[in-house]
Amino acid sequence: MNHPVRPVLHDVQGAASWRLANDAIEAFITRNGGHLAPVTFQTPRGPVQPFAVAPWRGASLAAGTPPVLRPLRGDFFCLPFGANAKPWRGRQQPVHGESAGSRWKSARIERSDGTTALVTELAPTLLPGRIVKRIELRAGETNLYCRHELSGFSGPMSFGHHALLKFPAGTTARLAFSPWHHGQVSPLPFEDPAAGGYCALKTGAQFANLQRVPLATGGTSDLTHYPAREGFEDLVMLCSRARRGLAWSAATVSAGAGHPRYVWFALKNPRVLASTLLWHSNGGRNYPPWSGRHRRVLGVEEVTSYFHFGLAESARPNPLSARGVPTVLQLTPKTPTVVDYVMGVAVPGPRFDRVRTIKFGRNEIILVAASGATHRHPVDLTFFES
Repeated sequence: MNHPVRPVLHDVQGAASWRLANDAIEAFITRNGGHLAPVTFQTPRGPVQPFAVAPWRGASLAAGTPPVLRPLRGDFFCLPFGANAKPWRGRQQPVHGESAGSRWKSARIERSDGTTALVTELAPTLLPGRIVKRIELRAGETNLYCRHELSGFSGPMSFGHHALLKFPAGTTARLAFSPWHHGQVSPLPFEDPAAGGYCALKTGAQFANLQRVPLATGGTSDLTHYPAREGFEDLVMLCSRARRGLAWSAATVSAGAGHPRYVWFALKNPRVLASTLLWHSNGGRNYPPWSGRHRRVLGVEEVTSYFHFGLAESARPNPLSARGVPTVLQLTPKTPTVVDYVMGVAVPGPRFDRVRTIKFGRNEIILVAASGATHRHPVDLTFFES
């Protein structure tokens, strides 16, 4: 390994950020909150930038705005995950935890054997413990290898990744997921019309088919297509089947003007990240700082949590935990907990219509299309074993 180098801070779309780059990827990570975006993947068909950056970037926000909203962009790690509106063990946690809004420190760039990594650390003030964030790039690969090591924490904890995908005008996505056993719309209203927030899906509705999710007004909506339901915000959860191997999420993104066609995918260990939250954000929040401007954004959030409610609700018995779905993991200061997560961009051929499933090879994933076409994409799957 070469001697670690302290990265230079850049002002990137209104946030002080560290740059991480190699021959295939240029990524920026915000100092406050550790938000990963913008990210540019250099593909054979041109650059791809899949992640959203909030439209108020760099603007002065009102006092009391949750810290997570100031840099809001891309993917970020949440501990504890959720709104955290209720205190846990006498302490009130901020929205999505200090990891998503506080200042990360001791950043360094490490290079070794074709790997370039940014490493940074956070010691929360409200929870005794330490988080080490490591984001790796591999030479020639359009993949992001993300690892968070949790040490010194004790007791139940909710946490997760919060990826935000942006679909510019003219682009659409077809969504697919590894097998899941329980699908449900948020059991409490996700928005309040009296405050200027609107939902389209039926609160608390359970479903077995993502193509037929109940609407509040009757009928159903197909959640395998996005963007959809303009003017609304909706949240649904898919509980992964906790079998051996990895779970995945995928978005096959159509070509729009100036945008190459590609597949964005994410891989996880479902025994660590038990569920997938889908946040459909398409202009349904008409209050600051959203003001109807946050549109065509999809949150694909790999979590262990009771929906978006926070640590108190996740740690106590709840309807999901009663079904056997983990909504927290028990952390111990004696043994660190490692949360591994990989995101990538692949560019299949013209016969590839949409992801039907993802298979795993020795050092690759095989994207299988509904049309029957396949595409092999290199991924170092031993990352999940190290």
